[in-house]
Amino acid sequence: MGAGETEFDPDFESLRLGMLLRQFPEHADGRCEVRFAADDEARLSHASWSTNILWYVLASDSGCKTYLMELVDSLIRYRAQCGHVPWKNGIVYIDAGSLRIEWFVDDGEDAQAADASGEE
Repeated sequence: MGAGETEFDPDFESLRLGMLLRQFPEHADGRCEVRFAADDEARLSHASWSTNILWYVLASDSGCKTYLMELVDSLIRYRAQCGHVPWKNGIVYIDAGSLRIEWFVDDGEDAQAADASGEE
């Protein structure tokens, strides 16, 4: 670990994703992909949603969309603070009661195995 880095807890992401899933169970059965990217200062800079419009509107109205984006931003900052790569690009998957995140190497082309899941 470098100076100023904290130890990475591999369970932190899955715990937080699971908490969000339990907070919004009405959205858990939807199907959604959120591609995201971070800037060099480890902050969420872009997100692109792929889902049906009804789910998107309901998630926006309930606050789920906002909380998910805040969580992604927090996870980006956490990974960067811990010096745990990758942290700049990924996809959040919501599908059939699960919520998971897959992180990509910085060039966004090669997927790294998903290491955080909301499944229990």
